[in-house]
Amino acid sequence: MTRRVTLYGRPGCHLCHEARAALEGLRAEPGTPAFELREVDIESDEQLLAAYLERIPVVALDGVELYDFFVDEEDLRTRLSESGARPSVQ
Repeated sequence: MTRRVTLYGRPGCHLCHEARAALEGLRAEPGTPAFELREVDIESDEQLLAAYLERIPVVALDGVELYDFFVDEEDLRTRLSESGARPSVQ
């Protein structure tokens, strides 16, 4: 099963851009387990905007929110290697 990483952000957010670059870099690393990267524009939905505006970027793995403001690449690499295991919230 392919893992899914979701990046919640919005246009013009420099931290979101940095998080996207970190995730793309991680995805390109040899030996890193494959994952689907899904980006969600929080401005597309009022509930998302209210929930995430002060926290973006927010990164989730398989529906579990892990990081606000940054990507902990080492931790995410470890979690991705735990195939099928539900990640715990940090």
